[in-house]
Amino acid sequence: MRKIDTKKNIILIDKPKGITSFDIIRKLRHTLNIKKMGHAGTLDPLATGLMIIGLRDGTKDLHRYIKLPKMYEAEILLGKRTTTGDLEGERIEEQEVQSIDNQELETVLEGMVGAITLQVPLFSAVKIKGKPLYKRARDGEDIEPPEKEMEVLWIKLHSHHSEGSYYVLNIELEVASGTYIRSIAEEIGKRLGVPATLKNLRRTKIGDFKIEDAYKF
Repeated sequence: MRKIDTKKNIILIDKPKGITSFDIIRKLRHTLNIKKMGHAGTLDPLATGLMIIGLRDGTKDLHRYIKLPKMYEAEILLGKRTTTGDLEGERIEEQEVQSIDNQELETVLEGMVGAITLQVPLFSAVKIKGKPLYKRARDGEDIEPPEKEMEVLWIKLHSHHSEGSYYVLNIELEVASGTYIRSIAEEIGKRLGVPATLKNLRRTKIGDFKIEDAYKF
Protein backbone atom coordinates (compact mmCIF):
# COMPACT_ATOMS: atom_id res chain seq x y z
CA MET A 1 0.00 0.00 0.00
CA ARG A 2 1.40 3.41 -0.97
CA LYS A 3 1.92 5.93 1.81
CA ILE A 4 -1.36 7.48 2.95
CA ASP A 5 -1.59 11.26 3.06
CA THR A 6 -2.73 11.75 6.66
CA LYS A 7 -3.17 15.49 6.14
CA LYS A 8 -6.44 14.74 4.38
CA ASN A 9 -9.68 14.49 6.32
CA ILE A 10 -11.13 11.91 3.93
CA ILE A 11 -9.26 8.96 2.39
CA LEU A 12 -10.38 6.15 0.12
CA ILE A 13 -9.49 2.53 0.87
CA ASP A 14 -9.78 -0.57 -1.33
CA LYS A 15 -10.93 -3.21 1.17
CA PRO A 16 -9.62 -6.74 0.54
CA LYS A 17 -11.68 -9.89 0.89
CA GLY A 18 -11.98 -11.76 4.17
CA ILE A 19 -11.88 -8.94 6.73
CA THR A 20 -14.56 -6.73 8.22
CA SER A 21 -14.96 -3.01 7.72
CA PHE A 22 -14.06 -2.48 11.37
CA ASP A 23 -10.85 -4.46 10.79
CA ILE A 24 -9.90 -1.74 8.30
CA ILE A 25 -10.52 0.98 10.89
CA ARG A 26 -8.61 -0.88 13.58
CA LYS A 27 -5.57 -1.47 11.38
CA LEU A 28 -5.56 2.11 10.08
CA ARG A 29 -5.70 3.48 13.62
CA HIS A 30 -2.62 1.44 14.47
CA THR A 31 -0.76 2.22 11.23
CA LEU A 32 -1.52 5.95 11.11
CA ASN A 33 -1.62 6.50 14.88
CA ILE A 34 -4.94 8.31 14.56
CA LYS A 35 -7.70 7.41 17.01
CA LYS A 36 -10.58 9.52 15.68
CA MET A 37 -11.69 7.65 12.59
CA GLY A 38 -14.85 6.27 10.99
CA HIS A 39 -16.31 5.11 7.70
CA ALA A 40 -19.27 5.94 5.48
CA GLY A 41 -20.80 2.51 4.95
CA THR A 42 -19.69 -1.05 5.62
CA LEU A 43 -18.79 -3.88 3.29
CA ASP A 44 -19.41 -7.51 4.20
CA PRO A 45 -16.29 -9.62 4.94
CA LEU A 46 -16.58 -11.44 1.59
CA ALA A 47 -16.95 -8.18 -0.34
CA THR A 48 -14.10 -6.02 -1.62
CA GLY A 49 -13.78 -2.49 -2.84
CA LEU A 50 -14.29 1.14 -2.04
CA MET A 51 -14.64 2.51 1.48
CA ILE A 52 -14.69 6.19 2.46
CA ILE A 53 -12.75 6.73 5.68
CA GLY A 54 -12.93 9.93 7.73
CA LEU A 55 -9.87 11.02 9.72
CA ARG A 56 -10.08 13.37 12.71
CA ASP A 57 -12.57 16.17 11.85
CA GLY A 58 -13.36 14.32 8.63
CA THR A 59 -15.62 12.04 10.66
CA LYS A 60 -18.08 14.95 10.88
CA ASP A 61 -18.54 14.85 7.10
CA LEU A 62 -19.22 11.12 6.77
CA HIS A 63 -23.00 11.58 6.98
CA ARG A 64 -22.79 13.44 3.65
CA TYR A 65 -21.48 10.33 1.89
CA ILE A 66 -23.62 7.58 3.43
CA LYS A 67 -26.65 8.43 1.27
CA LEU A 68 -24.74 8.57 -2.03
CA PRO A 69 -25.53 5.99 -4.75
CA LYS A 70 -23.12 3.08 -5.03
CA MET A 71 -21.81 1.06 -7.96
CA TYR A 72 -20.93 -2.63 -7.76
CA GLU A 73 -19.58 -5.52 -9.77
CA ALA A 74 -21.31 -8.71 -8.65
CA GLU A 75 -21.23 -12.42 -9.33
CA ILE A 76 -24.53 -14.17 -8.69
CA LEU A 77 -24.53 -17.93 -8.21
CA LEU A 78 -27.71 -19.54 -9.53
CA GLY A 79 -28.56 -22.91 -8.00
CA LYS A 80 -27.91 -22.25 -4.32
CA ARG A 81 -29.54 -20.22 -1.56
CA THR A 82 -27.94 -19.67 1.84
CA THR A 83 -28.81 -18.35 5.28
CA THR A 84 -26.74 -15.21 4.78
CA GLY A 85 -27.42 -14.49 1.11
CA ASP A 86 -23.77 -15.10 0.24
CA LEU A 87 -21.30 -17.99 0.34
CA GLU A 88 -20.51 -17.36 4.00
CA GLY A 89 -23.81 -18.89 5.08
CA GLU A 90 -25.19 -22.42 5.32
CA ARG A 91 -26.95 -23.91 2.31
CA ILE A 92 -30.72 -23.99 2.68
CA GLU A 93 -31.75 -24.73 -0.91
CA GLU A 94 -29.97 -26.19 -3.92
CA GLN A 95 -30.90 -26.95 -7.52
CA GLU A 96 -28.91 -27.88 -10.58
CA VAL A 97 -28.83 -25.06 -13.13
CA GLN A 98 -27.09 -25.85 -16.42
CA SER A 99 -28.43 -23.06 -18.61
CA ILE A 100 -30.51 -19.89 -18.61
CA ASP A 101 -32.70 -18.56 -21.40
CA ASN A 102 -31.07 -15.35 -22.62
CA GLN A 103 -34.31 -13.55 -23.36
CA GLU A 104 -35.78 -14.45 -19.99
CA LEU A 105 -32.59 -13.29 -18.27
CA GLU A 106 -32.64 -9.93 -20.06
CA THR A 107 -36.31 -9.46 -19.18
CA VAL A 108 -35.68 -10.25 -15.52
CA LEU A 109 -32.74 -7.86 -15.25
CA GLU A 110 -34.64 -5.06 -16.99
CA GLY A 111 -37.48 -5.62 -14.54
CA MET A 112 -35.17 -5.10 -11.58
CA VAL A 113 -34.55 -1.44 -12.45
CA GLY A 114 -36.45 0.99 -10.27
CA ALA A 115 -37.83 0.92 -6.74
CA ILE A 116 -38.51 -2.52 -5.35
CA THR A 117 -39.59 -3.74 -1.92
CA LEU A 118 -37.49 -6.68 -0.75
CA GLN A 119 -36.73 -8.50 2.46
CA VAL A 120 -33.45 -7.43 4.05
CA PRO A 121 -30.89 -10.20 4.65
CA LEU A 122 -31.28 -12.09 7.92
CA PHE A 123 -27.63 -11.47 8.68
CA SER A 124 -27.61 -7.68 8.45
CA ALA A 125 -27.22 -4.74 10.81
CA VAL A 126 -30.89 -3.73 10.54
CA LYS A 127 -32.23 -3.42 14.07
CA ILE A 128 -35.46 -4.83 15.48
CA LYS A 129 -36.30 -3.38 18.89
CA GLY A 130 -32.76 -2.10 19.20
CA LYS A 131 -31.01 -5.39 18.45
CA PRO A 132 -29.31 -6.07 15.06
CA LEU A 133 -30.80 -8.87 12.99
CA TYR A 134 -27.48 -10.70 12.72
CA LYS A 135 -27.23 -10.89 16.53
CA ARG A 136 -30.77 -12.23 16.80
CA ALA A 137 -29.96 -14.82 14.12
CA ARG A 138 -26.77 -15.88 15.89
CA ASP A 139 -28.71 -16.19 19.14
CA GLY A 140 -31.03 -18.64 17.41
CA GLU A 141 -34.11 -16.43 17.47
CA ASP A 142 -36.86 -17.35 15.02
CA ILE A 143 -37.42 -14.04 13.27
CA GLU A 144 -38.77 -12.83 9.96
CA PRO A 145 -36.54 -10.13 8.44
CA PRO A 146 -38.44 -6.94 7.61
CA GLU A 147 -38.99 -5.64 4.11
CA LYS A 148 -37.75 -2.26 2.87
CA GLU A 149 -37.77 -0.29 -0.34
CA MET A 150 -34.56 -0.59 -2.32
CA GLU A 151 -33.71 0.91 -5.69
CA VAL A 152 -31.66 -0.25 -8.68
CA LEU A 153 -30.69 2.74 -10.83
CA TRP A 154 -29.35 0.61 -13.68
CA ILE A 155 -28.07 -2.90 -14.21
CA LYS A 156 -25.89 -4.45 -16.92
CA LEU A 157 -25.08 -8.08 -17.70
CA HIS A 158 -21.43 -8.57 -18.63
CA SER A 159 -21.33 -12.36 -19.00
CA HIS A 160 -22.81 -15.63 -17.78
CA HIS A 161 -21.52 -19.19 -17.71
CA SER A 162 -22.05 -22.61 -16.18
CA GLU A 163 -19.91 -23.62 -13.22
CA GLY A 164 -20.29 -27.27 -12.31
CA SER A 165 -23.93 -27.80 -11.38
CA TYR A 166 -24.44 -24.05 -10.94
CA TYR A 167 -24.70 -21.04 -13.21
CA VAL A 168 -22.95 -17.69 -12.67
CA LEU A 169 -24.06 -14.22 -13.74
CA ASN A 170 -21.51 -11.39 -13.90
CA ILE A 171 -23.33 -8.10 -13.57
CA GLU A 172 -22.63 -4.45 -12.86
CA LEU A 173 -25.19 -2.19 -11.23
CA GLU A 174 -25.71 1.10 -9.49
CA VAL A 175 -28.08 1.29 -6.56
CA ALA A 176 -29.46 3.85 -4.16
CA SER A 177 -28.20 3.91 -0.59
CA GLY A 178 -29.67 1.20 1.63
CA THR A 179 -29.96 -1.39 -1.14
CA TYR A 180 -28.68 -4.86 -0.26
CA ILE A 181 -27.04 -6.61 -3.20
CA ARG A 182 -27.61 -9.95 -1.45
CA SER A 183 -31.36 -9.24 -1.58
CA ILE A 184 -31.08 -8.24 -5.24
CA ALA A 185 -29.23 -11.49 -6.05
CA GLU A 186 -31.88 -13.62 -4.35
CA GLU A 187 -34.68 -11.74 -6.11
CA ILE A 188 -33.08 -12.25 -9.53
CA GLY A 189 -32.95 -15.97 -8.81
CA LYS A 190 -36.55 -15.97 -7.61
CA ARG A 191 -37.71 -14.30 -10.82
CA LEU A 192 -35.76 -16.88 -12.83
CA GLY A 193 -37.33 -19.67 -10.79
CA VAL A 194 -34.11 -20.88 -9.16
CA PRO A 195 -32.36 -20.39 -5.80
CA ALA A 196 -29.58 -17.80 -5.88
CA THR A 197 -26.91 -16.31 -3.69
CA LEU A 198 -24.15 -13.73 -3.96
CA LYS A 199 -20.80 -15.28 -4.92
CA ASN A 200 -18.58 -12.20 -5.13
CA LEU A 201 -19.10 -8.47 -4.70
CA ARG A 202 -16.88 -5.47 -5.39
CA ARG A 203 -17.84 -1.84 -4.75
CA THR A 204 -16.29 0.38 -7.41
CA LYS A 205 -17.87 3.78 -6.89
CA ILE A 206 -19.65 5.87 -4.22
CA GLY A 207 -21.11 9.04 -5.67
CA ASP A 208 -18.16 10.59 -7.52
CA PHE A 209 -15.55 8.67 -5.49
CA LYS A 210 -13.87 5.95 -7.59
CA ILE A 211 -12.02 2.77 -6.68
CA GLU A 212 -9.14 3.83 -8.96
CA ASP A 213 -8.31 6.60 -6.47
CA ALA A 214 -8.29 4.33 -3.42
CA TYR A 215 -5.32 3.11 -1.42
CA LYS A 216 -4.70 -0.62 -1.74
CA PHE A 217 -4.89 -2.18 1.71
